[in-house]
Amino acid sequence: MTERRLHLNAFLMNTGHHEASWRLPESDPYAHVELGHYVHLARIAERGTFDSLFLADGPQLWGNLAQRPAGALEPLTLLTALATATEHIGLIATASTSYNSPYNLARRFASLDIISGGRAGWNIVTTAGAEAARNFGLDAEPAHAERYARAAEFLDVALKLWDSWEDDAIVADKAAGVWGDDTRVHPARHKGRYFSVEGALNVPRTPQGYPLLVQAGSSEDGKEFAARYAEAVFTAQQTIQDAQAFYADLKSRTAAAGRDPGHIKVLPGIVPVIGSTESEALAAEQVLEDHIVYAHGVGRLEALLQLPPGTLELDAELPSDLPPESVIEGAKSRYTLVVELARRERLTVRQLIGRLGGGRGHLTFAGPPEQVADAIEQWFTRGAADGFNIMPAVLPSGLDAFVDHVVPLLRARGLLREEYGPRQTLRERYGLPRPVNQYVTAPVPAPALARV
Repeated sequence: MTERRLHLNAFLMNTGHHEASWRLPESDPYAHVELGHYVHLARIAERGTFDSLFLADGPQLWGNLAQRPAGALEPLTLLTALATATEHIGLIATASTSYNSPYNLARRFASLDIISGGRAGWNIVTTAGAEAARNFGLDAEPAHAERYARAAEFLDVALKLWDSWEDDAIVADKAAGVWGDDTRVHPARHKGRYFSVEGALNVPRTPQGYPLLVQAGSSEDGKEFAARYAEAVFTAQQTIQDAQAFYADLKSRTAAAGRDPGHIKVLPGIVPVIGSTESEALAAEQVLEDHIVYAHGVGRLEALLQLPPGTLELDAELPSDLPPESVIEGAKSRYTLVVELARRERLTVRQLIGRLGGGRGHLTFAGPPEQVADAIEQWFTRGAADGFNIMPAVLPSGLDAFVDHVVPLLRARGLLREEYGPRQTLRERYGLPRPVNQYVTAPVPAPALARV
């Protein structure tokens, strides 16, 4: 039996996940649009033998320009460049099912998978928010359940397209003058509620069959979608008890959907601030908190809680009459997490903004490397996680510190690989089988495609 090992994913966000990270003397306020910055981060993560790295995205301008570096390079374009600068690490991009079409998006991910030699992953999101909706000719965002219904059909179409070429459709018989076998290409011929797609994909089947499928919603709709489709889940919990409950629930739903629970990996987010001692780490965390502009945080929190501007008072707790989760059509799971955190710890708005400034609801942790490794090991061994979404508060220094000081401890404890070993696809790194093409009855070995 293969020994269970941690899966680590590096969540890369411009100068770091802390909203004030760009204000530190070490930070480059322009790094979010510099390829060299991301190449450097990818190589640090690869040095730490991470399974993958991840880029978030959304089809709108986030927040306001005063708060932190705004705008982002299109992730599939950026990951294609990173594919040529790395050798082993998986490359996961966020893309919305609400504001894309299946054919074009399936083609882009298939292309990335081929270019990278089987290292592509898709973080599937449904995109909340009226701002994004108005960028695509809509007056308001579709309802939460509507977005997930569209996402399910979108993914069903994408799977048909990725399977539309059988693995051995390319014959390449020069003597006979036959390049490919048309009988092994299957048009999608899909007509559904949201999409009508006729033809086969114009890209051959990829090294992985199709990209690793990742999902990040923790609402009821999100968990049902994950149980049906997801192979890795990015999630946010503040306590090990909540993480254990989420982990058990998702594995149970996956089994109920007729899938192997071992084929869905749960990766909570953690925002580590690392120092050589606890006091040094706490001091570094305080420096970041001292650089928060609370006016920005109040506006963002009021938007999340769907409150009129001017409702919240910095040194008071959240109002007792917040809108119930049932009427929230945006990020339902994040709304619930933030409200429960504030209520459980009786935080003032100022304290809550300080907590959210580091990780937007993900677990923040300040301490020496041993304490960070202890927390990771505890969650991993006690049924709360299959791995972690590592979200350094400051980049690149926070990722460097994790790789240089926490990774060796995890390796010494037998939780993390010492080196990558032979080249593998991202699916193989996550311990997942290559999917059988839905149009054939038996698996066919992947074609020998060149790897960058």
